[in-house]
Amino acid sequence: MFFVDTDRISEVKKMGSLPMLVMFIALLAMWFFMSRSQKKQQQERQNLLDSMKPGDSVVTIGGLHGVVSEIDNDKRTVVLDCEGIFLEYDRAAIKTVKPGTVVTNDATTTVETTEEPADTVEVKTETTETLEETEEKKEK
Repeated sequence: MFFVDTDRISEVKKMGSLPMLVMFIALLAMWFFMSRSQKKQQQERQNLLDSMKPGDSVVTIGGLHGVVSEIDNDKRTVVLDCEGIFLEYDRAAIKTVKPGTVVTNDATTTVETTEEPADTVEVKTETTETLEETEEKKEK
């Protein structure tokens, strides 16, 4: 005959729900932290694109390097100047933004230098006589 220990089965059923609950909580925690970090990355990218202004150097997702010429917020596009060639891209195509060089202080400093006159050197000049002049002197 076949005997089944019902006490043992009920004990296993009670224990079976605890490990499953722990595993479910661990999965929820992993999902929460992953979605949180992804949301943080999306926010950083959005801040990067919002801070973009004309004059900034950018790199597109295709690897094209250029300088931002115009930004159209209505169409969500960016016009890039790539060495005289103007290309229009969607803002989502921008991978990295490097701030442009902005001159903050236009004040120039003038350096005054005083030059001293050069040392005078006495140069002796010798006159050279032509062949005709020497012959005339001999005749006299």
